[in-house]
Amino acid sequence: MLDFSSLLLAAALSGACLSGTMFAIWFTAPRARFVLTMACGILVLVAHVVLFWLYARDPSPLLCQAVLALLNIGFLVVCLSAMQYLDVRDYRRAVLPGLVVLAASAGATILGFDGIGFIVSYTLVTALLAAIGALFWVNGGGHDRRILLVVSALSGVCGLSFGLCGAVLLLKGQWVLGAAPDNWAERLNSVVSVACMTGLGALTLSLHHLQAQIELKAETMTDPLTGLMNRRALTSFYGERAFGPFMSIAMFDLDHFKRTNDVFGHPVGDQVLCRFAAVIKKYTRTGVDAFRLGGEEFAIVMSRMTPERAYDIACKIGVAFGAEVVATKLGPLRSTVSGGIGFGRPDGAVLDEMLAEADVALYAAKRAGRNCVMSSKTGKADPVGPALRSA
Repeated sequence: MLDFSSLLLAAALSGACLSGTMFAIWFTAPRARFVLTMACGILVLVAHVVLFWLYARDPSPLLCQAVLALLNIGFLVVCLSAMQYLDVRDYRRAVLPGLVVLAASAGATILGFDGIGFIVSYTLVTALLAAIGALFWVNGGGHDRRILLVVSALSGVCGLSFGLCGAVLLLKGQWVLGAAPDNWAERLNSVVSVACMTGLGALTLSLHHLQAQIELKAETMTDPLTGLMNRRALTSFYGERAFGPFMSIAMFDLDHFKRTNDVFGHPVGDQVLCRFAAVIKKYTRTGVDAFRLGGEEFAIVMSRMTPERAYDIACKIGVAFGAEVVATKLGPLRSTVSGGIGFGRPDGAVLDEMLAEADVALYAAKRAGRNCVMSSKTGKADPVGPALRSA
């Protein structure tokens, strides 16, 4: 026969170690708030287990209320941690139903129906664990699916074990206990809870590591000034891509940008760069990706689009940017941009070829007087539409 007290102490020790590890991780990475929340939730559950152990040895109504309150609060905080990790909006709304159930459990216990208090609490815990499993299953599309499946499974199994505890009390009609419940479901729950909470804690650490990797990768592929993807991202996403006839790359270079920096100062130059980035972002969507290549050079990659449509988008970007006005101490500043487009081929062009072709067209636009968009095909620079001139 399993030693119930030993199982409870093992659960408390396991939870304390996990909580301590998570607090240490959070201190080194304060941005990982879900780790802190999970650590607090597990710490509350550790306190619940310790008090439950004391309650099993020396029952008292006050201790019973504390046991049930900590059980409900602990799993509620764990659920909030899952919602934080998955960026679920308005996650605090889950607090109110939890507090209502907590009050119902406390009220039943105060009136002497501690069995009902346990049933209500077990029902809440089952619902919270089921919610965690469902959240990871439904909202985890952008995360590692294998980890999410395990999280969902562990949450479901743990929730089922608490559901069995409540079901046994309900079926036996044990509305008044006067002591800690002790039956086969409780013993099974002790084993399952230790295993599942240990697993969930370990997976939380794995999810933190995964999120840190994703954030680091995003930082290395993002231009810090404009928020656009950088040249590294362009190479990562399209370096091995074959550019067919319905793909194109448009390169842009801000006209007289060095003079803008010299006359108005670099802070104003940064504003101009951000304004152009904001214009490009308005045209990014599925099939259109924007990048800052460095300095005043930008690029957009357009997929599943005819050459005429790609050229039209490039022209609209030029017109929209020409309408932008930056306020400076020397008066309002309008800037223009030149663009060059390279088009894919039926046999598939590589990224370097596309950039070289777009670059040739870009310099042709510069020689043509700037503030226009041109294209280059097979090394020859030809205008593909009317030049865009500032008023």
